[in-house]
Amino acid sequence: MKKIALVFVLVICAVTGYSQELRLNTYAGYVFDDKVDNYYSSNSYFEGKILGGFRWGAGIEYQLPSSTKAFELQYLNEQTTAPITYLDGGLGGGIVQNSVFDLSENWIMLNGTNYFPVSDVAEPFVGLGIGMGIFKATNPDTRRSQNATKFAWSVRGGSNFWFSERVGIRIQASLMSAVQGAGGGLYFGTGGVGAGVSTYSTLFQFGFDGGLVFKFPQ
Repeated sequence: MKKIALVFVLVICAVTGYSQELRLNTYAGYVFDDKVDNYYSSNSYFEGKILGGFRWGAGIEYQLPSSTKAFELQYLNEQTTAPITYLDGGLGGGIVQNSVFDLSENWIMLNGTNYFPVSDVAEPFVGLGIGMGIFKATNPDTRRSQNATKFAWSVRGGSNFWFSERVGIRIQASLMSAVQGAGGGLYFGTGGVGAGVSTYSTLFQFGFDGGLVFKFPQ
């Protein structure tokens, strides 16, 4: 992750010719429950929810010279569980089953942010992001697991509140989504995370975050 962040910063500096300001954003917050389901055949499906929980992360942000616009390379992590009811005709013999899956979520996002400074203290912002979600789901009954990497997008809004010229607090609300398309979805089933061909399912993660912001002017 450190290498990715360093390459990102160097590329931005090379494009603009010089650096005006770097920031380190830290994140800690809560993500709410999200209902998920996927009916990929007449006798194979899953439905349930991804439970809410604690999310943490950090981002390196570069603000364009003489501008209110900035770009951020962000990493977020959440460890949670997913109570799932599923029927897998191929592996489960057509028996409806219930399990609480262990789910690891990792998000790597490139965010664009527009700030609206209203004073030396308050700095509201809105932003959009694209990137990828990396997921690992483990069946507690069989201890088998499956990984999936999905295209992700996000929207967010909030404000920085500066205690001093270089340190502040960041508060925001965000919606993150990982799109799962046909043939490449994240399944929950008897074989660890499922079997068959996925039709379509999307994860939505709505949450609130707060954290410290550190400004490194050049």
